[in-house]
Amino acid sequence: MLVRSVLTVTVLTLAACATVSKPPVVQEAPASRAAQAQAQEDAAVPAAPVLKRKIAIGRFSNETRYGRTFQTDNANDPLGKQVSDMLATRLTDSQRFLVFERSDLNKVLAEQRISGDSGLIGVDTLIIGSLTEFGRSTTGKRGFLSGTKIQTAQAKVEARLVDVRTGQVFFSTTGSGSANTESGEIAGFGSKAGYDGTLNDKAIAAAISDLMGRLMDKLQERPWRTDILKVAGKDLYIAGGARQGLKVGDVLTVFQSGSKVKSAQNGFNIDLPPTQVGTARVISLFGDSDTNEGAVVRLQAGSVAPTAIKNTFLSKSEH
Repeated sequence: MLVRSVLTVTVLTLAACATVSKPPVVQEAPASRAAQAQAQEDAAVPAAPVLKRKIAIGRFSNETRYGRTFQTDNANDPLGKQVSDMLATRLTDSQRFLVFERSDLNKVLAEQRISGDSGLIGVDTLIIGSLTEFGRSTTGKRGFLSGTKIQTAQAKVEARLVDVRTGQVFFSTTGSGSANTESGEIAGFGSKAGYDGTLNDKAIAAAISDLMGRLMDKLQERPWRTDILKVAGKDLYIAGGARQGLKVGDVLTVFQSGSKVKSAQNGFNIDLPPTQVGTARVISLFGDSDTNEGAVVRLQAGSVAPTAIKNTFLSKSEH
């Protein structure tokens, strides 16, 4: 009886020394699900006009040795595709960009040939990059009757933004992330975790989250402006509506584009400063999606000839 009591005390003592981290407890937010959904919908509409840049994700390769074989090339590497898919999902879910398919473009073209419809749209920016670091490690401690095991995965993703008109890389950034899991046993009891494959996904997702903020800030730097779809007297039909932050009553400035001149110094085409030719106020909005929304604005000053549509644009007034 005394031996059993001593053994019990010993096991309990070891249990205090070989603890493992507790899994997080999922808790409901104080607001109802309906209120959360409405808040997310309201947050998707910008407070000020924001130009939704047209973007596509191009090549994302796995430049590490992890998961690579002699028969696997960069184009068919699963980790490279995983990074591309995760990034596309995050950018689409943000509702701040128009995301177009490029990695599986051949499948899109095949469907268009079947349906007899071809309406591909060019993008402003191409995102390319690679998984440059990826690794796993296993550490732990072993006692007399106890032990712990920690599995860790680490990833680094690098991305570049390319202006499709010139091929210039105008921004690059890096994201790093890690994920780990811990298990332990005492006197032969407890969890004995095997290889956790989900850590790969979590580490890559953490790396993408790390670079997402910087990518989005850079992509949204371009000032908001829009083109004219139609002129009807004093009324102008323009592209862009509520999803880009326009509201009835907003005042916009009408500009005539400046000439485009090629620089002998750097070889780039440079737009000379535009000329203000009028102001207009938003009187109504139309459309139900990012691709077909627009607004009707009424000129308060100046005029726009129907023949000058291609050289005229509107921007948000500072006043």
